[in-house]
Amino acid sequence: MTATVGISFHTRHFHDIFETFPEISFFEIHSENYMTPGGLSRQMLREIRDKYSLSAHGVGLSLGSADGLDPEHLRALKDFHAEFLPFLVSEHLSWSQLKGTYLNDLLPIPYTIEALNVFEETINQAQDFLGRQILIENPSTYMTFKDNDFTESAFLNELCKQTGCGILLDVNNIFVSCFNASMDPVSYLSEIIPENVGQYHLAGHARHPTVYIDHHGATVSEEVWDLFEVALNQLGPHPTLIEWDTDVPELSVLVGEANRARSYIDRSILTWKEDDDGTKRSS
Repeated sequence: MTATVGISFHTRHFHDIFETFPEISFFEIHSENYMTPGGLSRQMLREIRDKYSLSAHGVGLSLGSADGLDPEHLRALKDFHAEFLPFLVSEHLSWSQLKGTYLNDLLPIPYTIEALNVFEETINQAQDFLGRQILIENPSTYMTFKDNDFTESAFLNELCKQTGCGILLDVNNIFVSCFNASMDPVSYLSEIIPENVGQYHLAGHARHPTVYIDHHGATVSEEVWDLFEVALNQLGPHPTLIEWDTDVPELSVLVGEANRARSYIDRSILTWKEDDDGTKRSS
C-alpha cells in the first residue's frame, strides 16, 4: 500500500481546510460520529471526501465482546462505507459492551486462547458483512493480566493469520503501554510480522511519575518519533495518521506534525522495496 500521511478531521477546521488545502493525503474520522444520516457534520464530510481520501476508525464495534456484534451497528457501518468509500477501515483490540450495556471506553482483554477465539469470530463476522479487510489497533494499557497465553504482538499476529485482518500499529500506544508495564517497546516491534501492518498512528500522551496516559492531546513526543523510525526500518512504510482528539490546536499544528511524519517516511522508503508478490523487504 502507498505510504501516505493524514490527520484527524475536526469540523472546527473545515473552513481552514478549504482556504489552505493542506498537502496531506487523507483525513481520518471516528465512524460512529457520522453513521447517522443527515446533519451538518455529515455534509461537511461529503465535501471533504470530494477533495481527500478518508480513513474510517471505529470505536464502538466492540470486537472483544463475547455477546457478538450488534447487527444494527454493522448495517449502519456498511451504509456509511458505501457512501464515503474509506480506503482504510479500523477498529480496536478491546471490548466496550456486554448484554446491551455500552461503556464509553475501550476496555482491555486478556491475551488468552479463549479471547483469541472470540476475536476470530467477531472479526470474521465483521469482514464478511462489510466485504473488506479491517485493521485492528493495539490499545494503550495501564495493567497486565496474569495468565496471558500470548504477548500482545503475538496475539495480533495470530489474528491476522486466522482472519486475514491487518494491524493498525499505534506507535504511541506501544510506547505508553511498555512504559506502564516496564517492557521494551523495540522488542515489541520486533515480534510484529511486517506483512501484517496496514497503518500507523502517532499521537501525544501525558506523563505522570508512575504512569503515562494516552490522551491524544499534544504533539508527538521525541521518544515516540524515535520509535516510529524504528518501526519504519523494521516493518516498512505504511499510511500514517497524526491522531489528535483533545485540546485540538489550529490546523497548521496538525499539518506540521504530518509533515514531520512524511520526512521520516520518505527516508524509510529509500530502504524498502516491494517484490512482485507484494512482500516488502529491506533493500
